Amino acid sequence: MADRSPVRSPLSRALWRMGLPLVWLAVVFVCAFGADVMPFPPPSDMDFAAAEQGPSLAHPLGADLDGRDVLSRLAHGARISLTVSLVAPLIGLVIGTVLGLLSAYYSGLVRTGILAVLDAMLAFPSLVFALALTVVLGPSVQNVTLALGIMSVPAFARIARANALPLMSREFVLAARTAGAGDAYIMFREILPNMVMSLLTYALTMMSIMIVAEGSLSFLGVGVPPPTPSWGSMIAEGRESLERVPHVSMIPAAAMFLTVLSLNLLGDSLRQLKSGKSGGLS
Repeated sequence: MADRSPVRSPLSRALWRMGLPLVWLAVVFVCAFGADVMPFPPPSDMDFAAAEQGPSLAHPLGADLDGRDVLSRLAHGARISLTVSLVAPLIGLVIGTVLGLLSAYYSGLVRTGILAVLDAMLAFPSLVFALALTVVLGPSVQNVTLALGIMSVPAFARIARANALPLMSREFVLAARTAGAGDAYIMFREILPNMVMSLLTYALTMMSIMIVAEGSLSFLGVGVPPPTPSWGSMIAEGRESLERVPHVSMIPAAAMFLTVLSLNLLGDSLRQLKSGKSGGLS
């Protein structure tokens, strides 16, 4: 008997695959930014009688080594991770896009100078660069966000430049130049709108990178200072007792993994949608 199951188009498959990542990200966002109004105990409250306790009615995800509620700390830590992952790529997106457009549109000293600065920044390993900036600026949410935002500028600039260069010779750009439009108008009204989707898709990928980077800095002790919880610091706090109380480290590690995976899957789906709309999805 012939299989009559409906055949999904690549476009519909991409839309369907966005469902689970969006559900998980929605849950994380609600928990992160609604943690203060949810029935969670304060993340710094210590219940020594419940220290190292596994999941229970009083502590649905257990308690850490000091008796602090893991669920409460996970939700408040998600706020830090999501704030950094939203604001840091935005810094890189704005500055990097401007630099990428300028280096693609102009030649001579402007292009040479911008590319030299970007190459110098790329010469340092990204995490080492962010680590050095954080040490210089001092540990705080704002400084970690600024350091990671600066770290992401070269990547966004390269994406913007790579997308802008083919557009420089397109008819609508030549027509605008012939009509006497200024350089700023051409760059930001003619070229930029045609590369927004590529930049936003990459921004989703960069958000996942920022979550891992912030977690790495907090794990190393130079990220968000205590007692403010973050996923990276929660993982670090439980690493010495991983065999005895694995939930202290494994639960925030799992939350970080699922969030990063969801952002990557969402970015892949958006890339497929972009390709499908342009006729390039096979």
